[in-house]
Amino acid sequence: MNEELKKKLKYIHLTGLLAKWDQYIEIAREKNLSHVKLLEYIVEEEYHLKTENSRKLRLVKAKIPEKLVMETFPFDRQPKLNQKKILSIYDSFDYMLKHQNVIWIGPTGTGKSGLATAFLIQAINRGNTGRFIFFPELVDLLHKSVGSYSEKEVIKRFADYDCLVIDEVGYVEVEPVQVGLFFTLMQKRHKNKTTLITSNIGFAQWSSFLKNDQLTAALIDRLTENTHVINMKECVSLRTRLK
Repeated sequence: MNEELKKKLKYIHLTGLLAKWDQYIEIAREKNLSHVKLLEYIVEEEYHLKTENSRKLRLVKAKIPEKLVMETFPFDRQPKLNQKKILSIYDSFDYMLKHQNVIWIGPTGTGKSGLATAFLIQAINRGNTGRFIFFPELVDLLHKSVGSYSEKEVIKRFADYDCLVIDEVGYVEVEPVQVGLFFTLMQKRHKNKTTLITSNIGFAQWSSFLKNDQLTAALIDRLTENTHVINMKECVSLRTRLK
């Protein structure tokens, strides 16, 4: 391959063809491929390379703290967890196809975050955009956006994710303005996006940290419509981290 052709392939970002030029020529010779078949083969290889790179980039942008997958979740150590229900939701992929929310409620250390992460990773691997964020971080971002007059941009950014994990809801008390902005975000995601939430306290206690009974009721109403609620209150705390 001459240098001019290399420059052109780099310019149009055909990195796979650039890296495998000699390999493709050899494959064409060994398999006696026609020009059409060779082009089809190259296009297919470039497509797989682009989609895989895009998938990896979406995973990076999702800012997942620990990339836990369903295959490694220790269901054997959580006998009181409804494994059949969880795997049915996960395997059907309806939570994405039908924009269903999933909410895990239970004590710290029972694997809620690991399950939510597994759902998020599957969604990203299958072509969707996603993001993982802790609830305290999210409400802090929303609060700071008011001071910088950027609340619309911040809300839009999180409203646009196909799948959003909000982890550890209920660990901090929030200001009235934060509750309002969080409600606005959930309202914008309502019905056309998937939100995955973990919380260490039940819905009856949410007003204790949201400090607004009316908005709390409205928020729970939005979140629980078309939603799977996974009760993990009787699950035991896992002694070792999931891997």
